[in-house]
Amino acid sequence: MVEPAQSPDSTPPSFELRGHRFKPLRWQEMSEAQQAMTRAVLGGQRGAMQGPYNVLLRSPEVGNLAQQFGAHTRFQSSLPLALNELAILMMARHWTAQFVWWAHRRIAQEAGLPVDLIASIAQGRAVPQGLAPEVLAVQRFCAELIADRKVGDATYADAVAHFGERGVVDLMATLAYYTLVCMALNVDGYPLPEGVQPELQALA
Repeated sequence: MVEPAQSPDSTPPSFELRGHRFKPLRWQEMSEAQQAMTRAVLGGQRGAMQGPYNVLLRSPEVGNLAQQFGAHTRFQSSLPLALNELAILMMARHWTAQFVWWAHRRIAQEAGLPVDLIASIAQGRAVPQGLAPEVLAVQRFCAELIADRKVGDATYADAVAHFGERGVVDLMATLAYYTLVCMALNVDGYPLPEGVQPELQALA
């Protein structure tokens, strides 16, 4: 629902919520905690209530912590944007989270992530040859952690060599936050924008 854009101090902000199982909330239906969370999201770099926030509003204390965590992982990660988006796409593929994939594929491409790498992730194929070492370091780290729930010594050492220990922690944080996002959207059955078709097919 779209509320009229008025003064942020005393009147409802302008925003749109979407959902399927979780009915989109209107400003007038929200508790003070839910309204505070909404203002926090709209006042940050994200600037919109798309994605998991209609779901997370149901537990606004958790939602507010999550939106702060998410803002850090998306906008303040020590990883280059293209590599952070690579991690997000791999998590979207793992969960077959259609909205996350749709939203972040475009960001990843604009940030310079190779199109053939994006296609290989979508289709569950082996990554293409000739990728930059730092791209391979992130891809291997994420692939091992997602598949095996741990990473080998060589994979860990390669990630630290490229990004330092902080980079490894930031990478894990991105995977962790987008696990929550993908769970929320899949539980909700969150709809894609009108006219958009799912891009991910089920993998065998």
